Amino acid sequence: MNNDSHHLQKVLHHDIPLTREMGLKVLSWQGQQLRLHLPLAPNTNHKNTMFGGSLYSAAVLAGWGWLHLRLREEGIEDGHIVIQEGQISYPLPVTADAIATCEAPEDAAWEKFLSTYRRYGRARLTLPTHIFNQGSDDAAVRFSGQFVLHR
Repeated sequence: MNNDSHHLQKVLHHDIPLTREMGLKVLSWQGQQLRLHLPLAPNTNHKNTMFGGSLYSAAVLAGWGWLHLRLREEGIEDGHIVIQEGQISYPLPVTADAIATCEAPEDAAWEKFLSTYRRYGRARLTLPTHIFNQGSDDAAVRFSGQFVLHR
């Protein structure tokens, strides 16, 4: 775990205590991709698959965490990140530990987000998150979240 990953895990576990109870761990922050690990055991439902609410939370946290780390790299630490809207689909059951990933948006979208925030103190950015059964390449969850950064 690199310093950024360690920093994010500390922030999540301190500021959002539910992440500790979920067993959420930051796996990596590399190449502007964030990877989170969510164990099945504390997040299981009555069907012995992962609870949809836990999956939604992990999807939001992957986007929130991506934005937090990327802003930190830009030296922007005066804003508050909130989720404004989210769309989710669950095409496959999660029957094992889960890996949530969030990758960078298009460069143009990122640059517009930064310039809007610097000018107005508020900006929106849509980030995609995918969740996989550990060891699988097939997305079990697809999420698109609109995040707002405001002063």
